Amino acid sequence: MNKVEELIKKLCPQGVKFIELEEIAKIKHGKDYKKLGKGAIPVYGSGGIMKYVDTYSYNKPTVLIPRKGTITNIFYLETPFWNVDTIYHTEIDDKKIIPKYFYYYMKTVDLEALDTGSGRPSLTMQILNKLKIPVPPLPIQEEIIKILDNFAELEAELEAELEARKKQYEHYKEEILTFEDDVEWKPMGEVGQFVRGNGLPKTDFTETGIGCIHYGQIYTYYGTYTDKTKSFVSLETAKKLQKVQKNDLIITNTSENIEDVCKAVVWLGDKEIVTGGHASIFKHKQNPKYLAYYTQTRMFFAEKKKLAKGTKVTDVSAKDLAKIKIPIPSIKEQERIVAILDKFDALVNDISEGLPAEITARRKQYEYYREKLLTFNEVEA
Repeated sequence: MNKVEELIKKLCPQGVKFIELEEIAKIKHGKDYKKLGKGAIPVYGSGGIMKYVDTYSYNKPTVLIPRKGTITNIFYLETPFWNVDTIYHTEIDDKKIIPKYFYYYMKTVDLEALDTGSGRPSLTMQILNKLKIPVPPLPIQEEIIKILDNFAELEAELEAELEARKKQYEHYKEEILTFEDDVEWKPMGEVGQFVRGNGLPKTDFTETGIGCIHYGQIYTYYGTYTDKTKSFVSLETAKKLQKVQKNDLIITNTSENIEDVCKAVVWLGDKEIVTGGHASIFKHKQNPKYLAYYTQTRMFFAEKKKLAKGTKVTDVSAKDLAKIKIPIPSIKEQERIVAILDKFDALVNDISEGLPAEITARRKQYEYYREKLLTFNEVEA
């Protein structure tokens, strides 16, 4: 029996009172911040911190609950802040409920089920006020907070380590892909052949069929390489599209920003797939992962930036891509570089191993215990 169970058995063996939110906290609207001066006080909206100002609207422990927009974003604050009209703050009666316990419980509430918006998600004060909150005795609340804080701290430590590893990885990738004059530099058009894609709107996607990679998925879904596709098209549609074979690179020609244009993903699957417009297939005889990793370097970024065209939409054509010079060491050296970078890539990006997998496992464990700790038998108030 853990300490929470012992306290429940001692302090409320018959169950816990469930109290409507309006009896334990007053929901308050936010205000416009545009006339405030610059400072160190964070301004919160439903998406998080928007700006910093010199005045605060509230300065006690509170839970911020979105009114419109990203209604699943719940924030707990103990320091001064200003909130705008897209997010409520709460004046909590801490003699009945500890603010952080209230925060942890609100994280378990399915706020999307309470949405009343016809377009943009919306939570009304009237509906929130009637939410029934389990309010066990304060010693039980304190013990639950202690346990959940430990989980949150562990997750934060892992995320901090992941961020540090990512920076280390980026630094080492730049270092290992920086070459002296003893390596031959060739235009990409001499290293391989570019085949421009065509067609493939998302409306062509099917549940099953021939695997396909849409250009937009390259910078929103895929990493450096893959052997599985997220989407499929029918055989008839596939016949009209450009074919991708194993070890080909698919490179985006169009994006909304310079960072994502020319992002590459290597196809490592055995079956032929297809791709569409705004992307080019690069066919070559080099190590495919080596080429993809090089497109992630600062040197490649500088070259593509020179060739990028457009303002609202950024484009680098296959013809211009072919002009970019890249270093071509021996295949053996390419394989050595790839073996090292693959280990770093798995550590910081692979959701099945490394730090991302550990963070996911800890998050699931935390959510499981949070639900378990915050589930009570109800007694009449």
